[in-house]
Amino acid sequence: MTISQKVNIFFKEVWVEMRRVSWLSQKDIIRYTLIVLAVTILVAAFLGGLDYIFTTIIKSFIIR
Repeated sequence: MTISQKVNIFFKEVWVEMRRVSWLSQKDIIRYTLIVLAVTILVAAFLGGLDYIFTTIIKSFIIR
């Protein structure tokens, strides 16, 4: 079996598997994307707050 035949078989199998995939609806994709963005923003704000607090504490020890 040649390389081109193997590649052809591979892509045929990929096509068959892609037809079996259960895709999400556009509504679900938008909802999950908004959830990920909200969690990302909340975690970034939390870590930024911790960074600010620890920076302030460390600066107060250095100034003394």
